[in-house]
Amino acid sequence: MLKLDGLATFVAIAEAGSISETARRLRLSKSVVSDRLTELERSLGANLVHRSTRKLTLTEDGIAFLERASRIAHDVQEAAADMAERRGALVGPLRISAPVTFGRMHLGPAIYPFIAKHPRIELTIDLDDRRVDASAGGYDAVVRHGPIADSRLMAWRLAPSRRALVASPDYLARQGTPGSMADLDGHRGIFYTNRGVGDWRFSGSNGATIVRGRAALLVNNGDMMRDAALAGLGIALLPTFIAGGDIKTGRLQVIDVGVRPEEEFIYVAHPEGRRPSAKLKAFADCLRDAFGDPAYWER
Repeated sequence: MLKLDGLATFVAIAEAGSISETARRLRLSKSVVSDRLTELERSLGANLVHRSTRKLTLTEDGIAFLERASRIAHDVQEAAADMAERRGALVGPLRISAPVTFGRMHLGPAIYPFIAKHPRIELTIDLDDRRVDASAGGYDAVVRHGPIADSRLMAWRLAPSRRALVASPDYLARQGTPGSMADLDGHRGIFYTNRGVGDWRFSGSNGATIVRGRAALLVNNGDMMRDAALAGLGIALLPTFIAGGDIKTGRLQVIDVGVRPEEEFIYVAHPEGRRPSAKLKAFADCLRDAFGDPAYWER
């Protein structure tokens, strides 16, 4: 007889690609994960996973079984959550990916009251500046800043996010302060790796304009971008949720080139085709209330 915990563990293994990562995500020992997989294969009379490499891959039988197994595991999890919600409780795992700097500066303080209010939710926050695949990574949702590049995601806006073109007073004293977009051509930029040197986007009367900067540094972390700007390495286009404090103290100076950077948003997005759970909706509402509109870092 098939056991639901074995089926759910197999789905988690397919998503994680390894026994150890599955054990970490499920908060189980590696031996328990391995035993559940072995028992499931014995019940089915088929090998579902190739174990010859460090990263597990599915056999043909495993690939064929995965689609229905995923659907069953998800339906059972939703059914259990629905029953709990009928009793007014929010329970079970909730796994979220978020960018490092925003998570450290703003996400943590926003969710601590949420965790205290709903102690039966098992919340996992993975901070990662990569654009992770929500479905393949086993995430219920991702919190992100900027444009939504993945058409497979359904997004809810949490708060507007303003970006400002900034540099240190020392850099501007040495290199001069740009007064127009054309003036930016002679300056070195500090860019977010995931966006590249075409990230200086501005909204004018004729629509969006992109200025391709000359890179002094490409880095995939907002804290390091701010630190590089503070060190006088160049100009950075930074969200005010990162640079706001340094702008207020004068350590970074806002550069006005006559047009505003394109407006962006903080959003939470879940995989398309997956009905968002009540606990995910409650999580999004918690963040929306905590950030405010306009967001508190803009006030």
